[in-house]
Amino acid sequence: MAEVTKIFIVEDDKLIARFLQITLEKAGFKTAIESNGRRAYERIMQEKYNLVLLDIRLPEMDGKEICKRVREVSDIPIIMLTAQDAISDKVEGLDIGANDYVTK
Repeated sequence: MAEVTKIFIVEDDKLIARFLQITLEKAGFKTAIESNGRRAYERIMQEKYNLVLLDIRLPEMDGKEICKRVREVSDIPIIMLTAQDAISDKVEGLDIGANDYVTK
C-alpha cells in the first residue's frame, strides 16, 4: 500500500493554517500544523514530512532562518507561503533554498 503524503503546515495564522489543513486532508494528504518557528524547525529535524508549507513571519524563528537551516541537512521540498510579495522577497526565498514561493 502506498504511503500517504505528509505535509507540514508552518503558519501562525490559525485560520489560514486550519483552511490549508482542511483542504489538504480533503484531497487525501496527512497534515501537521505548527505556529512557532523554533518548534517547527525542531519538528522538521525530528519527524518525516514529504513537504513543508512555510510562512515567513513566525514567532521565535522566522521562515527564512528555518529554510536556511533545513537546507544545511535536508532536501525536503519547501514552499514558502507568505504575504510578502515583493520581487526581492521572492528572489531571496528561492536563493535560500525554497523550492517555490507562493504569495497568499
